[in-house]
Amino acid sequence: MPLIGWIILLVALALIVGSLMLLRDSAHSMKISDEKMKKIQARKAEIEAEESAEDKEW
Repeated sequence: MPLIGWIILLVALALIVGSLMLLRDSAHSMKISDEKMKKIQARKAEIEAEESAEDKEW
């Protein structure tokens, strides 16, 4: 393979590895406020209550 082929291959691999490392580093940086988390949990409990009520109807 000519030299330019090896260079392109190495650049492509470097981009892939770099993107994966960036994704791994930013995976845990999403912060949810306490207020929003309470709303999410309340909505989840509401949905579960509706589903259990539907299950009891059958």
